[in-house]
Amino acid sequence: MANIQQIAQKAGVSVATVSRVLNNATSVTPQTRHKVEIAIKELKYEPSMLGRNLRNSESRLLLVLLPSISNPFYNEIINGIQNTAIAKNYNILLCETDSKPERENIYFNMVKNKLADGVISMDPTVNMQKLNELAENHPVILCSEYEEGGSIPYITVDSELAAYQAVKHLIKLGNERIALINSDEKFLYARLRRAGYERALKEFNLPIRDEWIYHTKDLEFEHGVQAMRMLLQSEEKPTAVFAVSDTLAIGALKAINGGGDTPNPIAVVGFDNISFSSMTNPTLTTISQPMFKMGSLAADMLMNSIKGDRVESIVLDHELIIRESTMG
Repeated sequence: MANIQQIAQKAGVSVATVSRVLNNATSVTPQTRHKVEIAIKELKYEPSMLGRNLRNSESRLLLVLLPSISNPFYNEIINGIQNTAIAKNYNILLCETDSKPERENIYFNMVKNKLADGVISMDPTVNMQKLNELAENHPVILCSEYEEGGSIPYITVDSELAAYQAVKHLIKLGNERIALINSDEKFLYARLRRAGYERALKEFNLPIRDEWIYHTKDLEFEHGVQAMRMLLQSEEKPTAVFAVSDTLAIGALKAINGGGDTPNPIAVVGFDNISFSSMTNPTLTTISQPMFKMGSLAADMLMNSIKGDRVESIVLDHELIIRESTMG
């Protein structure tokens, strides 16, 4: 492959002049620029992006941290990040932490060593102390999960309000015995969604019963199945269930469909509106998060932060999507 010296020789100019043309400097005359561009074309020269980025002290690479690529919730967010990043000549690297600190350290060191320009974290299991330390000197944005009272800018939805509206919908359908399938409450979203659940029950003077609140280890489908099976064994069975994610809610639907001894239908509401929620039997009522928009705006926020602009946190609107799982 041709190099910059060969271009200069063919065009009859200096290496410095070729460099100025490649960097779109205005100090080169149109005639000289034309000669250099012809030489570049004839020799099929392709400039090294790595070399250019090193000279500019940038990598044009954004890291996207997530605990597991298998969770369908992240798909549309990733699409939003990627589309927006590529449109502005950035690439993204998906970093699956698998909730392992040693993996986090590798990715954080990439940013510290200028192998990446910044981080979008969608990982609720991330070590927030280390992420805050990184954010003191490097651009970091939190997406979906965030830190209450923290200093890192974030983009999210109002989980407490969304959960409140979901449970209120179940109550208005006539349900008084409403269960909650929640994940680990060390995560902020789990605490907020439980708070919304409890707010709705208190508003309508309905009981909050421990035996109707089930905590799962994570958001895997199988844990939703297991949670619902346990709830179906309650002496007084719930007539409705609010699950804090669609994957858990879809698992609950499977358990209900396979239960065999539930004469009255149990209403189910999920959270996220992943693509599978419209494919279940029955189709799933859920809280829709604008996931593509969330990812797109997160990428914009990070690239603005890289430029040195001040970035404000954003709370996006959500929507209750009513489908067959709450229609009896």
